[in-house]
Amino acid sequence: MTRVLKAAQDNLWMHFTRHGAYDEVEVPMIVRGEGAYVYDINGRRYLDGLAGLFVVQVGHGRVELAEAAAKQAQELAFFPLWSYAHPRAAELAERLAGLTPGDLNRVFFTTGGGEAVESAWKLAKQYFKLRGKPLKTKVVSRAIAYHGTPQGALSITGIPGLKQDFEPLVPGAIKAPNTNLYRADEISGFDGLDKDAEAFGRWAADQVGKAIEMEGPDTVAAVFVEPVQNSGGCFPPPPGYFQRLREICDTYDVLLVSDEVICAFGRLGTMFGGQKFDYVPDIITCAKGLTSGYAPIGAMIVSERLFEPFRHGTTMFAHGYTFGGHPVSAAVALANLDIFEREDLLGHVAANEPVFRGTLEKLRDLPIVGDVRGSGYFYGIELVKDKSTKQTFNEEESERLLRGFLSKALYDAGLYCRADDRGDPVVQLAPPLICGPKEFDEIESILRSVLTEAWARL
Repeated sequence: MTRVLKAAQDNLWMHFTRHGAYDEVEVPMIVRGEGAYVYDINGRRYLDGLAGLFVVQVGHGRVELAEAAAKQAQELAFFPLWSYAHPRAAELAERLAGLTPGDLNRVFFTTGGGEAVESAWKLAKQYFKLRGKPLKTKVVSRAIAYHGTPQGALSITGIPGLKQDFEPLVPGAIKAPNTNLYRADEISGFDGLDKDAEAFGRWAADQVGKAIEMEGPDTVAAVFVEPVQNSGGCFPPPPGYFQRLREICDTYDVLLVSDEVICAFGRLGTMFGGQKFDYVPDIITCAKGLTSGYAPIGAMIVSERLFEPFRHGTTMFAHGYTFGGHPVSAAVALANLDIFEREDLLGHVAANEPVFRGTLEKLRDLPIVGDVRGSGYFYGIELVKDKSTKQTFNEEESERLLRGFLSKALYDAGLYCRADDRGDPVVQLAPPLICGPKEFDEIESILRSVLTEAWARL
């Protein structure tokens, strides 16, 4: 084990990681998972309060998913989807088409979420060129939203700190306000009361419309939104928001792209996030929970009308990935969806969502907790200096609070989750969908203890 720890120190380049933090301490090494828990190299157990990274919907250690991978690898380990098909990709595409809302029946496989977002922007551009509208290339997304790391997806991302080191990015990505109701009264241009959720939702959607108008509707191809915005700390849509957004996109002939890399596959209690909030997009981008992380896969799922220009003749979407729709990953995805049906995970999440929310709401009595928000099994807890004024922490305080204390303290207390300051400081929670009241109580107990200590230190 000493050898593998040394290898992590000397050879492994981890993602989104400050390696300087491990100059004098060992890299945390997770070696095993079972159900809602993971275990480190020293045998310590941690509740996986983030489902890996919003991924492990059915929990860790599912033997049947490993067996599905092994069986498929023996039958057909690999073949690309470049002008040829293989059974597992076709079967998975059919299954997904049967689960999506509306006529989103055509599935383009990728290996992850960022690739799915990249694919959606490229498709939007080509689609409008084929329709005789070649200037429609721009996209609108929301402030602080995260949509991936490829150059196009990063341009759509609304987090300046993640982008500046990689500029210049792809031009044509426009930003509009998000749906952070807790901070609505602080948003320039919104004159309503932050308690009036419906008014705020209509205002926020209308700002997308104004952005389209400002750029010129003949130049805008798509709007990219998450059902519940992840970055910033789980912003659900106010009532009527998506219905108004759908109207705006239809009015200006702009595609509505629902980025459901996190929100699809049960995270909100529905198979796709749009179903939770009663809207039908033109494109869904997804990944993560499709295999519960047991193999990498992503997908762009599009409506029939977007596929129509490619259906006949010599027209081609000149885009693809070597490992998109990998046979092993597709087989695992099919087995994963079998578990969803057999164990009624959607019903389980829907039934337990009020319990999860209620358990987290108990933390509102702590002076450091300003807001608890989210949907399904996807919640953010915003941390503040002053509850009455909603005063947040400055950059130095946030650094000291989140990275200097909270991240390590929560982990040491046995809870793996995310302490994040892309926006205002939050703790994010997204446990495996198999969790119930027992795990919720454990999450609340650990958070209460650690956040109480954090406040005392401040």
